[in-house]
Amino acid sequence: MVAFDAELADRIRDLLTGTIGLTEKKMFGGLAFLIGGHMAIAANSKGGLLVRVDPAESAEIVARSNAEVAVMGGRRMTGWLQVPGVDTVEELADWVELGTGYAGSLPAKT
Repeated sequence: MVAFDAELADRIRDLLTGTIGLTEKKMFGGLAFLIGGHMAIAANSKGGLLVRVDPAESAEIVARSNAEVAVMGGRRMTGWLQVPGVDTVEELADWVELGTGYAGSLPAKT
C-alpha cells in the first residue's frame, strides 16, 4: 500500500528535475522533496500537498489561497501549509516554487 499520492509525487518530481541539492524522503505520511536537507514540499496520502513557507508569510498565503496552516500532533505549525488537491500544472508549479524558494533560502544542513 502506498502511503502517499504517487501520481502527485511524480508531477512534483517532474517540476524539480535538475534541481541542485534535491533529495526525496518519506516523512509526515507522504513523500517529501528536500532542498539542502530542508523539506520544501511533500505529496501526502490525501492527494494534497504539505508546503514549507516563510512563517512570516503564512497568514498572507492562507488568506489568498485554499491552503491552511498544517496541524501536526494537535499543534498549528506556522510555516507549514496543507494544500488540498492541486489540479493544474500551473498551480502545482506555483506551490513547488514557493516551497523550494523558502527551503533553498535556508543554510544547507550538514
